[in-house]
Amino acid sequence: MGDGGPARAGAASMDESYHGFAEKPFSPTPDPTFLFQSESHARAVERLAYAIDRREGFAVVTGERGTGKTTLCRALLERANRGSLAALLPDGLRSAEAVLTAVLQEFGVVSRGIRTAAGPRPSRQELVNAFDDFLGSLAPLDARAVLVVDEAQGLPALLLEQVRILSTLEANTDQRLQIVLVGQSSLLDLLGSPELRQLDQRVSTRFELEPLTADEVGAYVSHRLAIARASRSVVFTSAALQVVHRYSGGVPRVVNLLCDRALDRASSARTGRVNDTLVVTAAGELGLEPVEPRSWIDRVLGRRAT
Repeated sequence: MGDGGPARAGAASMDESYHGFAEKPFSPTPDPTFLFQSESHARAVERLAYAIDRREGFAVVTGERGTGKTTLCRALLERANRGSLAALLPDGLRSAEAVLTAVLQEFGVVSRGIRTAAGPRPSRQELVNAFDDFLGSLAPLDARAVLVVDEAQGLPALLLEQVRILSTLEANTDQRLQIVLVGQSSLLDLLGSPELRQLDQRVSTRFELEPLTADEVGAYVSHRLAIARASRSVVFTSAALQVVHRYSGGVPRVVNLLCDRALDRASSARTGRVNDTLVVTAAGELGLEPVEPRSWIDRVLGRRAT
């Protein structure tokens, strides 16, 4: 997972200046440079790739905030692009026309004079026809299109239904369109609504991303430190990593926040050795409490009970 990003602009933080990092190791923004595949993340990519290869139509991946869903999207697009045309649907869309236009733009379709500049706007049917033409053009190439919808839980049911309708266009093109819905766990509740019954019935693959285990937290921290390339030695002790896992629950985004603050405290102490005391201090400053991670089955049962 890679819920962390570059710090190439602006003043260097205390941990960067003291430890001499070439990159900020624990930024909270996504950066594929820091991609780390946990067991859960790797299995998700493998399952999705298998579904795409088999042309199974719809797949759904869920996970709580900060578990690396955006990084999953990037990894999936990178893998899909090796033999497919892949696109990521941006969030924030609020109309069927906006969804259709964004899909056409992301796939690089230029058809029927569709432009983003001022001028007569194409009708919804014209947009649908343009996408249908695009899918039809893939058949002679024996190619497929993969559409990844990130933060899908934020789309209104009406727009998710529009995404489903797109998939019905490929009835005569041998399942050329594969759609992956990625979102928080509330996406499952949304798909269970009566309005989206037809979409839910077409989902062939479902996968829930799990937080990092205690061992994976250690590997994750070491991985990011190695990529960031400090000029001074930086080490998180075994006890410190246990505390990081305890206070983050294994959620990569929280791991980043906690480790970044702990590095600042280590920099203030003029040391490259981050111990459990520094991590506990950082957790207190961030207002974090110890987390008792629930098992996958506990979450499923809890969701069904609500």
